[in-house]
Amino acid sequence: MRAALCKTYGGPELLEVAEIADPEPGPGEVLIRVEAAALNYFDTLIIRDKYQFKPKLPFPPSAEVAGTIERLGAGVTGFKPGERVMTYVGWGGAAEKAVAKAENLARLPDAVSSEVGAGLSVTYGTAMHGLIDRGRVKAGESLVVLGASGGAGLAAVEVGARLGARVIACASSDEKLAAARAHGAAELVTYETADLKAVLKELTGAKGVDVVYDCVGDKYAEPAVRSLGWDGRFLVVGFAGGEIPKLPLNLLLLKSASAVGVFWGAFLKQVPGGHARHMQQVLDWVAAGQIKPAIHGVYPLEKIADALGAIERREAIGKVILKP
Repeated sequence: MRAALCKTYGGPELLEVAEIADPEPGPGEVLIRVEAAALNYFDTLIIRDKYQFKPKLPFPPSAEVAGTIERLGAGVTGFKPGERVMTYVGWGGAAEKAVAKAENLARLPDAVSSEVGAGLSVTYGTAMHGLIDRGRVKAGESLVVLGASGGAGLAAVEVGARLGARVIACASSDEKLAAARAHGAAELVTYETADLKAVLKELTGAKGVDVVYDCVGDKYAEPAVRSLGWDGRFLVVGFAGGEIPKLPLNLLLLKSASAVGVFWGAFLKQVPGGHARHMQQVLDWVAAGQIKPAIHGVYPLEKIADALGAIERREAIGKVILKP
């Protein structure tokens, strides 16, 4: 099969498309013929050896795939060859075939394309876990999403709106905010030019924000924490802005607020079945047209450097998809 390989750590330009042997599904695994694979910000880190997961070289990046089951490993029940599925694989998705754990599979309804299905696991899985399990978001609460135009941010905007929250989308340009508006945001803030704390306080009538979903970190985290109201929840999702911020803890104490980590990858292992339940709800929403995942672009395997570049430059509005 063909795969886009990380043979040496570095930027996307170092990835090479090559022919390698098909992977073999082990016990509890399936082999999937990949119809679409999704890329995320952490793929730009894993190929530089700057991510918490460190696969052995060489490896294909891409943690999400959708396609057709080609073969079952020993002990797999409940699935059969020929079924359309989507799943999370950690890495290995940027290839014509990928191995996945059967316990992480979700069947794709006919109404959901492989391109859409490939991009659901990480961003919508993180949004569901973050907003429901960790953020305890309730209908009528205010929800600020930092980095609201990327794959992770737009997913949080859509899920938050479906949960009944009043979503305040924050991004770096009017173009990006227009996408957030189209996906359910009630209020828009350009945080490159705005006094973030002041604007968020104004939008919540001085009450303060109930929940912040932060995909960006960097210089935006502290003013967002300062905007929290009583019992506010600051959800630490990622650091696409570059710097990992350091927060004055007295800001949490004074408002009985919480800073809460959202590590979806660990949730998969710690709560068996939790992700499957969340994905079933997301797929039901997608099939019914109640959420409409955005796709920034679809790239052939040979253009993986361009695809990752769009993510690194923060140009992507929605998910970036590969077609092996």
